[in-house]
Amino acid sequence: MRSFITVLLAGLLLIGCRSGQEYPRFTWIPYDQSQELAENAEHPSRRMRFKLIQSRVLDKNELLRVITRQLEGFSEDTYRELLPLIYEQDIRTLQRHVREGRLSYELITKWYLYQIARYESDRERYLNAIVAINPNAVAEAREKDRRRPENPHPLYGMPVLVKDNINTAGMPTTAGAHVLRDNRTDDAFIIRQIRAHGGIILGKTNLSEWANFLFFGGPNGFSAVGGQTLNPYGRRKFDSGGSSSGSGAAIAANYAVVAVGTETSGSILSPSSQHSLVGLKPTVGLLSRSGIVPISSTYDTPGPMTRTVRDAAILLSAMVGRDPEDPATARAPEPPVYWKVLTELQDLKGFRLGAFRPFLENARYQEALEVLRSLGAEIVVFDPPEVDLEGFGEVLAADMKEDLPRYLSRYAAPPYRSLTVADIVAYNRADSALRIPYGQGRFAQMLKVSLTSEELAARKQHLHDEAVRFFEEPMQQYRLDAVLSINNWHARPAALAHYPCLTVPMGLKENGEPIGLTFIARPFEEARLLQMGYVFEQARKGRVPPPAYAPEAEARAESRRPAS
Repeated sequence: MRSFITVLLAGLLLIGCRSGQEYPRFTWIPYDQSQELAENAEHPSRRMRFKLIQSRVLDKNELLRVITRQLEGFSEDTYRELLPLIYEQDIRTLQRHVREGRLSYELITKWYLYQIARYESDRERYLNAIVAINPNAVAEAREKDRRRPENPHPLYGMPVLVKDNINTAGMPTTAGAHVLRDNRTDDAFIIRQIRAHGGIILGKTNLSEWANFLFFGGPNGFSAVGGQTLNPYGRRKFDSGGSSSGSGAAIAANYAVVAVGTETSGSILSPSSQHSLVGLKPTVGLLSRSGIVPISSTYDTPGPMTRTVRDAAILLSAMVGRDPEDPATARAPEPPVYWKVLTELQDLKGFRLGAFRPFLENARYQEALEVLRSLGAEIVVFDPPEVDLEGFGEVLAADMKEDLPRYLSRYAAPPYRSLTVADIVAYNRADSALRIPYGQGRFAQMLKVSLTSEELAARKQHLHDEAVRFFEEPMQQYRLDAVLSINNWHARPAALAHYPCLTVPMGLKENGEPIGLTFIARPFEEARLLQMGYVFEQARKGRVPPPAYAPEAEARAESRRPAS
């Protein structure tokens, strides 16, 4: 036994010597961003006219140190050798590599950590997508290798990134806000579910601060804590979408296998479609919201953001569950095993799908409709009904005014439990340049909103009825199974009606910006959405990775192709 251990240790030392160094070193050097800000000052989109890019709060070198402490024996050579096995690979492929002995969960985790450090330390390619790293990620992966169960959930051993408004033990949960920068909590219910199914929480992702409910008109993807999230398909050129911006940029750039986002109205759909990802906004109540910094208990929901429909189904299945602390979950029917129902459909024969007539001029939408027709679906073109959805912002303000203090009192760290909205507004004003460079108009609106409980309930009912009518009039008239939108363009009526949405990549626009086809169905029809999305995805193959975030993968794949 002693001789075996000696040989094993000698082998590990040899690996370390071959790597050139035991701990890879990455350093972030802050730089003068005035030229970049000046260039963006004339951007056609007002949302892209940034005031700040680099965070003034986050110590990126400390984040890099948390990574490098976990990379013993891992080198650039190892990264490149593993790249074809991990880059752009889905969960099923990664698990097969593990079973065949070509990978371990430890190597997978280290590869993603290295990928994060490699690009987030690069001034030309950083995305500000990550705000915290789990200091025990590799140790947890090593334990997963040691204790592999016989029939694990597909998520077992897979690194997962989590939006930074979801409570995650071991890392702060800030919602991007300076005031919560040290808010250390227990796990939210969905994080406990992910861990129970074997998932490894790799880190936390940047977001639009307070889930995009802080200021009016500023950029998506900005938070005081994390700085400005950038889109890997065009840094400072394309919008990152919001509010799950960091989750979108991170998964697009292969910083993890999958990520969790949250949505009130468009916050999963928007960044997913902007990053050539699959994003599922579930029906409210399918997934628990307890332990998640809220906007509105009426409309909020977490959901998966992934590179494939199958991975979205796997992550969704790992998060579902009845939570006594979130009464909405009691309304959810017993879910199927989502990834197992995907292949029940081979085509879309018999499906009737509604297409919005105003979108027919969009070339990618037209191409997607042709793909769906080729799969057997009947496409019905319709003109949407006129509906009144005014007042949604005031409803959100009224909900957050109640729901945010409730979250703080029940789930935040002790120093934050008595905070009020007025306290947060005053705190931000004390150093507005650092804490609220784009203002806090929405928080100020919260202080002013004065709807009675009866008025609020009546307004919610009116908005719900109008949103349901928006979808149901054409769905009933034409007997539609789902309607087809683009990106997050119908996120508001879907949120108000509690209709789930699934966005799937359609490809890139002519300028290189991603675009997604969004399927919208009735409440708790996630399985049907995933089935339709999977069949479309397999035929369209619209996912395009950002070329600047592992071009070696394409070069290596090209070199391995046989000569024609």
